[in-house]
Amino acid sequence: MTQEFETLDFDDFHRAELPQQLSQGRGALAADHAAKLGSLAFRLEGDGAAYTYIPRGGTIEVLQGDEEADTVVELSRESWEGLVHDLESPPGLLYGGLAKGRRGDAMRFVGWEACLRTLYTGRPIYDAAKIDLRDRDGSSLDPARSFVLDDDTDDMTHFLDTAGYILVRNVFYGKELETLREEAEQLRGRARLGDQQSWWGKDESGQSVLCRVLNAGQMPKMGGLYADPRIQRIASLAGNDLQPSNPEETNGVTVLWKQPGVVEGLADLPWHRDCGMGGHALNCPCGVMSIFLWPASHEGGDLRFLPGSHRYAYPFADAADADLPGSVSVGSGGGDVSIHFGDVVHGAPPPAASEGPFRASILIGYKPPTARHHRGGRHYNDIMIEDNDGQTLDMRNLAARA
Repeated sequence: MTQEFETLDFDDFHRAELPQQLSQGRGALAADHAAKLGSLAFRLEGDGAAYTYIPRGGTIEVLQGDEEADTVVELSRESWEGLVHDLESPPGLLYGGLAKGRRGDAMRFVGWEACLRTLYTGRPIYDAAKIDLRDRDGSSLDPARSFVLDDDTDDMTHFLDTAGYILVRNVFYGKELETLREEAEQLRGRARLGDQQSWWGKDESGQSVLCRVLNAGQMPKMGGLYADPRIQRIASLAGNDLQPSNPEETNGVTVLWKQPGVVEGLADLPWHRDCGMGGHALNCPCGVMSIFLWPASHEGGDLRFLPGSHRYAYPFADAADADLPGSVSVGSGGGDVSIHFGDVVHGAPPPAASEGPFRASILIGYKPPTARHHRGGRHYNDIMIEDNDGQTLDMRNLAARA
């Protein structure tokens, strides 16, 4: 465990610390959702010590052992500590091969993520019916509102802080937008399966299709985006403490393409946090900016958010569940720019149309001074590239292998 975080004793935590937190109301916050999933046990590698979390009587009970558990997950002491400290996540542990399903369905472990974050950190579980977001004047906030560059900075900052995302229209246009599109097509032409610089999926015919490239900072126009005054203005809305990523590094500037008919891979991301592979406690708040090359729409593949969800925990939901209660589509056009906090829940459902143009976006990132990979890796998303061919498994297929 990194120096900033306390080393935990597995037995002491479950016998004393966690029961105290449950008695203070955290168990009640998690109980309703946990009841849909059944009981979950953690078993430590090596010594076999185990504890079971059981939703019962409107709270969560903790029992020693795993005999009563519907789902049993085996992991190292370090990985378990990471969950408690919000450094690890169930998806990240499964993608990294650091958690093994020993009984039941490992997707139940993924489903428990929101409950675990509530138990360990006190974050309540998101309930769209109870979210009450307010504008600066106290009126109800319109979560579908968009802005332009010369709108009032305080209004824009308040919207981003409250909703967790903001869309700014007509930032790029004309020849400038065409140049960015041309650079994206050059990157598409250079990408190869297995280059470790791209994500791929498969369509219904079994054909590999490109979903994302990770090294777009090599292109002249894209590599200079961080220095663009318009981009810097939008980034400043998220807070002056956030630092731009290095455009020359992998994942410093990426390009994604929505593709129709993808049946394998992560072309259509499930509802997720950008810190969903791990590292939240070190890397958030962070900012992720999208420069839309083509419109984001229902037909071409949109980008949807759960307003205010960056202050909550949220259960797993499939990408196909486009109309989650309370979700909002940013409905952007080509040349628009959005920025969102990395821990706001968002999803990318598949395009509804079979003919394009489909959404294509440039992604750039901003991070706090503390940001780093707590296990010393390069980037948390690296574990999502299966083997060496660039294919990415979706969460359900991955859990079936655990």
